[in-house]
Amino acid sequence: MGINMQQSALAEIAKGQKKEAFSEAEKVTERTLMPDLPNISTHVLILSGIRRCGKSTLLRQFVRRNFEDVFYLNFEDVKLYGFDIKDFVLLDRVIDETGLKVLYFDEIQIVEGWELYVRQKLDQKFQVIITGSNASLLSAELGTKLTGRHITKELFPFSYAEYLDFKNTDANYESLSAYLTEGGFPDYLKQKLPEILVFLIEDILNRDIIVRYGLKDGGAIKKLCSYLFANNGTLVVPSKLTSAVGVKSSTTILNYFSYFENSYLIAMVPKFDWSAKAQMLSAKKMYVIDPGLVQVGSTSFSRNFGHLLESVIFWHLRRKTKEIYYFNENNMECDFIVRFKDETTRVVQVCWELTLENREREINGLLQAMRYFKTENGLIVSANSTDTIQTDSGLISVIPAYQFLMT
Repeated sequence: MGINMQQSALAEIAKGQKKEAFSEAEKVTERTLMPDLPNISTHVLILSGIRRCGKSTLLRQFVRRNFEDVFYLNFEDVKLYGFDIKDFVLLDRVIDETGLKVLYFDEIQIVEGWELYVRQKLDQKFQVIITGSNASLLSAELGTKLTGRHITKELFPFSYAEYLDFKNTDANYESLSAYLTEGGFPDYLKQKLPEILVFLIEDILNRDIIVRYGLKDGGAIKKLCSYLFANNGTLVVPSKLTSAVGVKSSTTILNYFSYFENSYLIAMVPKFDWSAKAQMLSAKKMYVIDPGLVQVGSTSFSRNFGHLLESVIFWHLRRKTKEIYYFNENNMECDFIVRFKDETTRVVQVCWELTLENREREINGLLQAMRYFKTENGLIVSANSTDTIQTDSGLISVIPAYQFLMT
């Protein structure tokens, strides 16, 4: 922005953005996160999540419910290109002219030094609300800069329950299958144009990864993205990907993984181990955030509904906790070990259906985990089966995913 930016121009941009953002009352699906958003003036409220998952819509709802008026500014507007820390002085004057005490900033994290400004506004008794599409908004470093004065919530694309609400339909095998194909991005569900998801992937790769991290080789990132989408729900080993992606070291691949995770495109799940070092060094299982993205972003022609289901179950668990692992002992695997405050609360196996071919493998993997964690209850989530299996090690419940995803 530099020397060419004027206070009057900045005020005009803010006014135009606000008019566009708040002009019409939207008919929107009530997000389950809404009751968890605190109306609090002593801390910054940060809403973090992947692009286009509905953060701005949710916060507009929140603002309408809680405040008569707010000051709004979206820092990704091309008219604000080049805005840097010295321009906050100008922004202060624009805010002061409005007399408003609640500030709502979209994507402010693209301005270096934003934390100092936000901290200053808190000290001046402003209430501050922020959205951002990078997981760095959750980092310990941010906590240091804001001296703990922030509350961060994460928003994801529609959960299955929210999808049902949006579609006004019931939980059953048919709607589950539809969700595994369409996913939960609101814009895509409204318009059903695959291009919406294709452009979203490109936007994330270009803006949140290539530009943000100053990468020279955008081609490698795009190749890796295609690979990850085609291998959703599988183990990924960085050293095996270097030649496929066209980079020289597995360290580069690991860095790329962290960029994908920070932009919320994927999550990496470690193997459970009591040793933190062993856990860190183990191969990770990788899950793409949304089934719709897998459908348009994968170069694979066959749809693996088993992996899609496993992925959806992972993100359902991830909405509640980050302490999720896979388990593998003696070549027997259990998909998810869910822990809360250092206690194992759930062992979960996921399979599309229990058949004569896979029944023994799926049950034995779950039993191995149940014995290891000394729990007498195990869970198999399938597409459409209900059963109870009594074993020497405890009780296994088999339930359909469309029931499990409503809990």
